Amino acid sequence: MFAKRITRVEESATFKIADLAKKLQREGKDVISLSLGEPDFDTPMHIKEAAVKSLMRGDTHYAPAQGIPELREEIARKLREENGLEVTAENILVTPGAKHAIFEVAQTLIDEGDEVILFDPSWVTYDACVKLSGGKTVWVPTDRENGFKPVNLAEYVSDKTKMLILNTPSNPSGAVLGKDELKEIADLAIDHDFYVLSDEIYEKLIYDGEKHISIGSFDGMEDRTITVNGFSKSYAMTGWRIGYLAAPKEIMKGLMKVQSHSVSHPTTFVMYAALEALRQPQDFVEEMRQEFDRRRKLIVEGLRKIGFKTPTPKGAFYVFPYVGEFGTGEEVVEKLLRDAYVATTPGSAFGPGNRDYIRISYAASIENIKKALERIEKALKG
Repeated sequence: MFAKRITRVEESATFKIADLAKKLQREGKDVISLSLGEPDFDTPMHIKEAAVKSLMRGDTHYAPAQGIPELREEIARKLREENGLEVTAENILVTPGAKHAIFEVAQTLIDEGDEVILFDPSWVTYDACVKLSGGKTVWVPTDRENGFKPVNLAEYVSDKTKMLILNTPSNPSGAVLGKDELKEIADLAIDHDFYVLSDEIYEKLIYDGEKHISIGSFDGMEDRTITVNGFSKSYAMTGWRIGYLAAPKEIMKGLMKVQSHSVSHPTTFVMYAALEALRQPQDFVEEMRQEFDRRRKLIVEGLRKIGFKTPTPKGAFYVFPYVGEFGTGEEVVEKLLRDAYVATTPGSAFGPGNRDYIRISYAASIENIKKALERIEKALKG
């Protein structure tokens, strides 16, 4: 019935758990959802007003497949000034979400049998995009005691390596890679001639004095890096479905074929809202980051008191604790949802080495995090 490529992947575990939590909520259960990577803040009013003005202005028709020129110019400016990338508007493709940008890159660059390197753990959709394009995922273990840094990376590079997908800050671990780790990746990419897809969606959500560095700014990486970002996390715009990527012009030619023959372009009036997000003061982003930092400290301390071995995340809004003393990740997730009405995600969704881990999102209010911690402790300890 299904094409073989569809049978290679499973439904997204994060959305599957979230849908189950919503079903329980509709049945009247008081479920606290810590499963999805979705800020609980509202989209800032000036962004919503820009979308309304755009609608009323009549921006409801087709737009350029690559995205409206003024938004691409603004994205290019942002990447030059903040990320040190040598790009112009011609290097920018505006997409319906960062997820679709990643999908388009995989469809453009990955052939049957190509190998793509992922760090274990990695976000669920990377592996799915690789498989849907016919590629093979090569999982690189990470040091759980040392910030989830990749271990012996060079040993996993082969003559079939086509791309490495990098995500720093990381979903699900919250790891932030520093200059030394990024230089090792860049040197390998140059020496072995493979691409790096750098997903930087969490770049603004970083803590403890850590700094975000874009690998595309390294010497020799400008022609082999595709930088992906978006508006969902930094501006609380998950439902707007708007993202972008920066790529070398030669790769852009292929990407345009995928976009123009699939989604055509992102929603026109949403692109004008995204333009407003970039042009206006960024105070909201910093205020949200500070609130996430407070939640991060609360949930790490609370989980450790319960008995979860919980590394301190340095970015994003997730913790990735080891729960092996209470069961496998899937068993713990099931128990927490059934007995505590707290929705989390099993670590097994994020790679082969995470059977005894779970991912918990702290993109929830302080009140809900406190209630969730109380329920988790009661469910596991009685």
